Amino acid sequence: MTTDDESPEATEQDVLAANLAKIEALSQRLVAALTRQRQIDPALQGPGQDLYMKAASAFMTEWMKNPSKVFEHQIGYWGKTLKHYIEAQHVLTSGQLRAPEDTTPKDRRFAGELWQTHPYFNYIKQQYLLTSEAINKAVSDLDYLEPKDKQRLEYFSRQMIDMLSPANYLATNPEALRKAVDTEGQSLVDGLENLVRDLEANGGDLVVTLADKDAFTVGKNIATTPGQVVFRNRMFELIQYAPTTETVARTPLLIFPPWINKYYILDLSARNSLIKWIVDQGYTLFVVSWVNPDASYADVGLDTYVEEGFLEAIGQVKQITGEDKVNTIGYCIAGTTLSLALALMKKRGDTSVRSATFFTTLTDFSDQGEFGVFLEDDFVDGIEEEVNRSGYLDSFYMTRTFSYLRSNDLVYAPAIRSYMMGEAPPAFDLLYWNGDSTNLPARMAVDYLRGLCQRDDFAGGDGFEICGETVSVRDVSTPLCAIACETDHIAAWKSSYRGIQKMGSRQKSFILSESGHIAGIVNPPSKKKYGHYVNDDMSVSPEDWRSDASYHEGSWWPRWEAWLKRRSGAQTPAREPGDVKHPPLTEAPGTYVRSGSGL
Repeated sequence: MTTDDESPEATEQDVLAANLAKIEALSQRLVAALTRQRQIDPALQGPGQDLYMKAASAFMTEWMKNPSKVFEHQIGYWGKTLKHYIEAQHVLTSGQLRAPEDTTPKDRRFAGELWQTHPYFNYIKQQYLLTSEAINKAVSDLDYLEPKDKQRLEYFSRQMIDMLSPANYLATNPEALRKAVDTEGQSLVDGLENLVRDLEANGGDLVVTLADKDAFTVGKNIATTPGQVVFRNRMFELIQYAPTTETVARTPLLIFPPWINKYYILDLSARNSLIKWIVDQGYTLFVVSWVNPDASYADVGLDTYVEEGFLEAIGQVKQITGEDKVNTIGYCIAGTTLSLALALMKKRGDTSVRSATFFTTLTDFSDQGEFGVFLEDDFVDGIEEEVNRSGYLDSFYMTRTFSYLRSNDLVYAPAIRSYMMGEAPPAFDLLYWNGDSTNLPARMAVDYLRGLCQRDDFAGGDGFEICGETVSVRDVSTPLCAIACETDHIAAWKSSYRGIQKMGSRQKSFILSESGHIAGIVNPPSKKKYGHYVNDDMSVSPEDWRSDASYHEGSWWPRWEAWLKRRSGAQTPAREPGDVKHPPLTEAPGTYVRSGSGL
């Protein structure tokens, strides 16, 4: 018998031995990575104890004043679970290895075949969904809680329910178990390797890798629209894009993206780049690329962003183009700050901005939407202590907060695929961008959370102090167009509408796009995916505006561009990036977009 005639048993033993050795090495790396995990202030881990005390008090009050409702909840829940148990037992005792009738709602987490057909896994799934329904109903029916406290209790209850899904645990996930058997355990080894890799890459903190980091390179296959950095200061790089048309509109356009993430969400690829699309329509386009701040930016506040960011960028664009007015766009927090800048400019008599466009922008924080659960003192006090200690708010905290607003999609499902199924993350440009987040300066974070979000000074209070002036949303008098997104979980469209409604502009347009905070904005006409709603009457409530709005298929981009074109002047020969006093410094996307990147 030759050495080539190895038995299958020997080969399997070799594979097993190799995997055991690999697991041992990975386990040592896992322990080492966990020892480097940052110590997170409990105030940033969950709501304060007062919320639980209020919930307990409300439940006891409910029990004393309306015991029949509490008993009804209990009896209804136990009745359903007991009925399901008896049905499952009946099927099994009759000799049938199948699941009983399943009337629970469809759920993407349990779409796999074994969740539906296997008696054990179907039983677990049904019991989990019945229990989830009972908890949600019990919380939603509490009558003795303030609306804001009830909203928070509902949110954090859902977080706990989602965390306890049987799909999130290897022992109760049939798909993960089946793959482990089919691959002779290789999927579990690969999953452990993915887990260790993520822990090591994030200093011991568990941040699930959402996209293949090797699939994209900024400036090579994303953020590739040709242009030049024509100005740089400590706050931003100003990119001017190369024209693609012989003539352009006289009035230049300047985009202020949010500094919570990198600007290239608007320039992911040629097929979905709003930046490229705008240039192709015949506009001289400038985009601000914000610096990723560190502890040296601790004293940078919203006033710094306005003076050294917004006003400086507007002034530079005017110098480069020779025009006395510019059109502007502000996205998310940059839209909020653009409104502050416009109000300040009104106070100063500065008429440099011809029109303003707001993407998913909040200025009225009287209703903070889903994100409001994180804007109470228990969290904000913790954030203030953290930034005072470190000088900035690490991107880790914002990334985690936004991810848990959609935890099943952005936390648990990716973790299942990566750690339990052993799969590599997908090559998805949007998720790559999502993982390329930035820090926030200490003073700016507190300015925003305290003055705008909590006190609502700009839209609902006595005014917001900025750069030596007290400004109000009513001071915004520039012609404007606002785009909000129907299922936006960060900037709720109704709140966005109310803020725009309060602005002092006589020329207002409001467009409601289908989909959410990102997909509703990055919605190129070529996809023909999400439609939009329009209604010229902004004197009514958001609900009435929506009910009377007309629906239009396809992207809002062409409708907005037609609005912009009327405010952009006559055609003029296309402008190449920079001028004699602003020689190109480096090709787009510049250096700031790469600085401090976690990718």
